[in-house]
Amino acid sequence: MSAVPMLAERVGVQRACEALGVPRSSLDRHRRQARAGPRPLPPARPTPARALSADERRQTLEILHSPRFVDASPTEVHATLLDDGRYLCSVRTMYRLLASQGEVRERRNQLRHPSYRKPELLATGPNQVWSWDITKLRGPAKGVHYSLYVVLDIFSRYVVGWLLAERESELLAQRLLAETIAKYPVVAGELTLHADRGPSMTSKSVAQLLADLGIFNSHSRPHTSNDNPYSEAQLKTLKYHPRFPDRFGSPEDGLLFCRGFFPWYNHQHHHSGLALLTPADVHFGRAPEILARRAEVLHAAYTAHPERFRCLPRPRQLPQAVWINPPREDTPTRLP
Repeated sequence: MSAVPMLAERVGVQRACEALGVPRSSLDRHRRQARAGPRPLPPARPTPARALSADERRQTLEILHSPRFVDASPTEVHATLLDDGRYLCSVRTMYRLLASQGEVRERRNQLRHPSYRKPELLATGPNQVWSWDITKLRGPAKGVHYSLYVVLDIFSRYVVGWLLAERESELLAQRLLAETIAKYPVVAGELTLHADRGPSMTSKSVAQLLADLGIFNSHSRPHTSNDNPYSEAQLKTLKYHPRFPDRFGSPEDGLLFCRGFFPWYNHQHHHSGLALLTPADVHFGRAPEILARRAEVLHAAYTAHPERFRCLPRPRQLPQAVWINPPREDTPTRLP
């Protein structure tokens, strides 16, 4: 920019700018800034009254880095601490603290699927709609897989039954469903079982079993995994668990993992879609009591530091209805 005035004295400002490839507007702006002098530094942003102190931020990071919570998400930590009778800060504040340390990133590639006409199923309580799916677990060598069958209640996200086998078989699926249905208070004509269109799901033996027990049979559209979203999400939680291995050394190795994972998922995992309750809390009706206790903890936190809240915080509320593909407002609801 300093060469422009010297050349401009000989050929003019416009030609000098064109020769040096400098826009005329940039030269004018540079001259204005030179006349005005250096810009003053912006004032420092004041610390909000509700912000955590340095000691509180350090304490929160220590808890997030502790062996108990090092593999847990901030929502999981927040819910667990509430159940322990302790409130540190909001979930968003935990994310901000982790982001300031460069410890927040997306680990999964999210897929988008086209929109089609969808099956529509509604659950307003446990044991009304179950979904099930079969996923492959990689074995010790290439081409070796184990089949994991999982049956899920979509209202509570509670895994009501699972089976790990060395192969996929409609007879194994029939046995799992029969044993699972026998364990729960399922009333004929009130339960819908939803699945995709795998060979075991569409087999005649499974269809006959469900017909004999008075259970509605529902299927996703071909090649549309979003029609079975709760099973897909649960299997994603399984495979992104910190202790999920790249390969299982044997069927016994897979069974050992599953025997630890499913009790954790049902009884310890605080589900973001369940007001941060565990599936067992919702499935067995303990949710109102737990939410009332959480409200007391939040009220005590508000009383101690009201300046940190815009209003009295309240625990999340449990959804009263769960849909697989809710209908559009201008279309009638389809019964299972």
